[in-house]
Amino acid sequence: MTARTWTGRQPPGGGDRVILLVAHTGREAALRISKVLVTMLAAAGIGIRVLQSEAAELGLDPAAVVPASEEAAEGAEMVIAVGGDGTLLRAAELARPAWTPLMGVNLGHVGFLAEAEPEDLAAAVDSVVARRYSVEERMTIDVAVQSNGERVATWALNEASVEKAARERMLEVVIEVDGRPLSRWGCDGVVFATPTGSTAYAFSAGGPVVWPEVEALLLVPISAHALFARPMVVSPRSVLAAEVIGVAGGQSETAGAVLWCDGRRKVELPPGSRVEVKRGGKPVLLARLPAVTGAEERIGAPFTDRLVAKFGLPVAGWRGRGDGRAETGKKPAHEADAPRTGAPAADEEPGSHA
Repeated sequence: MTARTWTGRQPPGGGDRVILLVAHTGREAALRISKVLVTMLAAAGIGIRVLQSEAAELGLDPAAVVPASEEAAEGAEMVIAVGGDGTLLRAAELARPAWTPLMGVNLGHVGFLAEAEPEDLAAAVDSVVARRYSVEERMTIDVAVQSNGERVATWALNEASVEKAARERMLEVVIEVDGRPLSRWGCDGVVFATPTGSTAYAFSAGGPVVWPEVEALLLVPISAHALFARPMVVSPRSVLAAEVIGVAGGQSETAGAVLWCDGRRKVELPPGSRVEVKRGGKPVLLARLPAVTGAEERIGAPFTDRLVAKFGLPVAGWRGRGDGRAETGKKPAHEADAPRTGAPAADEEPGSHA
């Protein structure tokens, strides 16, 4: 499974506990929440690291300042990102090399990767302090680019997208699956995504929503001019490839494409370039908090609940698991009308009213 409880390394059982904080310092809300977060963690005896590039804006004291390198998260129990998905993807670049779990506090519009909303901060910190969290492995992709006799290797958590470099012209690519040519498309680009990325760029391009625990690779064309150009889901053992032919119609021999990985890492693709995508050798670890009980379930909610909440999907009329309970929480008629006898039910307080 791609999204499972990870038990290869547990949070340290003793000694100093340290968390690396990554924040969107350009947003006042992120600065304010970061200060509250550090205050609560420090009160629980947990140390904080901040990145050298963010230390001045955050102004957190006391906090250890570390360079924004692959060693930033070494030995940390967790990386906490305060911001939108872009901030969390930036934090993933630091957490992944150290096999350190990552948790996001969402300040963005959708925030599928984030685990907590600002209003959930106190409950989230309580769970982290008490070590009441599990860790999921999220599949990544390894991306290799061959161009002009050179090879460039990179990776992505959400997606790798091959896009046209010239805005006014179409890109032409040949798509390959497992060493065999599939089709040639004139298009704006193509997205290679993970299940985690199925709700990101691939979703905007018309791809399917894939539950995180499904192991698969997605291939989604962007505005392709072809009879067969549908989103495809292939085996996680498959190797996908795109060869850049050039600009459709041959208007220019110099125009090519550009590769973006998670919208952060960019590689130029002149005509003749080849991009290969396969399952990543190292996952990103996401910290998952226990569900909050009550009228609304936001922290650690199942993926279905996340879809409903993030997209505001209509679920009125759902009665749930065949027990007759509507989403309003009302009892089914046969329970509501039943005579009251003896002691209160197990889920009632003594002396409560129907």
